[in-house]
Amino acid sequence: VTTMDDADVTVIRRIREKERAVAEERGVRLTYLAFVIKACTAALQRFPRLNASLEESGDEFVVRHYYNIGVAIDTPSGLVVPNIKAADSKSIFQIAEEVVTLARKAEERSLDLADLHGGTFTITNYGAIGSTYATPIVNYPEVAILGTGRVREVPVVRDGQVVSRLMLPLALTFDHQLIDGAEAARFLNVVIGYLEDHDLLLLEGA
Repeated sequence: VTTMDDADVTVIRRIREKERAVAEERGVRLTYLAFVIKACTAALQRFPRLNASLEESGDEFVVRHYYNIGVAIDTPSGLVVPNIKAADSKSIFQIAEEVVTLARKAEERSLDLADLHGGTFTITNYGAIGSTYATPIVNYPEVAILGTGRVREVPVVRDGQVVSRLMLPLALTFDHQLIDGAEAARFLNVVIGYLEDHDLLLLEGA
């Protein structure tokens, strides 16, 4: 099943612009994806069943208490999904740096098995190639995947006024054998909350 919503990432754009010089000093580019990875990692700690994996028999599942976030990368040789190990212990700068490193290794076909194995939750960023909406497919044996579309500026109503905001389309696909729709919707709402109010991540200690 796939549930969809939009996140207002106008505040994240301001953070990216404000910290651009710091990011350049570190040799990284702060992307929306890095913020999404951090928000998902924090949300998974509140909704552990979305960080589970199904056993081969399909009769049992294992809840993972570590957070290896897979990133789907399009390469000339096809789609690969390396993962960022222990994403919960890394800063947004560190996550952004790892995304760049994994993308480069994927392009060079130098990923090793350790990069590809052990993922617990996947994010696919089809917005990077200009797509807005999709229904991503769960990366078995994981039980959920988040798709991110193209960030676009749209008119929205805030406090009775029409204003221009940057909106990020999100699509969460989940295995209904394990996860109820209400739980998935609550998870997505928490992810959106973190993206729209980044101070919440600081209060959570993430």
